[in-house]
Amino acid sequence: MDDRGAGVAADRPAAGVVVLTLDRPAKNNALSAALLTELAALLRAAFDDPATRAVVLTGTDPAFCSGVDLDAIAEGADFPLDAIRYLRAAPVPVIAAVNGAAVTGGLELALACDFRIGSERARFADTHARLGFAPAWGMTARLPQAVGQAWARQISLTGSFVDAATALRIGLLNELVAHDRLVGRAVELAVMIARTDPDAARRVRDLYGVARDASGREALEAEAQAPHVTPADLRA
Repeated sequence: MDDRGAGVAADRPAAGVVVLTLDRPAKNNALSAALLTELAALLRAAFDDPATRAVVLTGTDPAFCSGVDLDAIAEGADFPLDAIRYLRAAPVPVIAAVNGAAVTGGLELALACDFRIGSERARFADTHARLGFAPAWGMTARLPQAVGQAWARQISLTGSFVDAATALRIGLLNELVAHDRLVGRAVELAVMIARTDPDAARRVRDLYGVARDASGREALEAEAQAPHVTPADLRA
């Protein structure tokens, strides 16, 4: 299938594999309320389908996702959290195929996936502190799990970009592949997952999830309780 609507394309390139592509290239795939709503609906449809064994999340060039649409924030838009919640609770593995910049909310989407592969064009940044926001989608739990506390603090406190080679070295990326091979390689990995025993794969993934969530639960709770900037604050 190939469906296009408010900003997400869905495809099934192989048995058991769903590819979801953030598709607002003119906005560097910035997250609008409509895009997040559509992404949540497509994630739920994929997860509810018993034939789905793995999902790939990527973006239309030139970016993976530039974060939340700041123009929409300034206009007072509300941003539904269902998509990030579905990713965190995904019943099957989700692979992020990072084809370009993954910034702030876009980085949080990538971190919510099971693991990430990237092309040489991938780069990552957390600009919450620069913009006057506190993270709310799991940054302070997931980023240190991926790269360690010291690198997580450097990334979040400076707001500077991490290039693809550095991301590979510090563990933010599992693999670095040629740009034109990125989605193909992600699908290859998803097919490998789809061919494993589903019950065994689910048990293994659940065990990894127990360890991950035990160490990250307090950080996620602290994010949820922290005060956050509102659209009115930005306009003040």
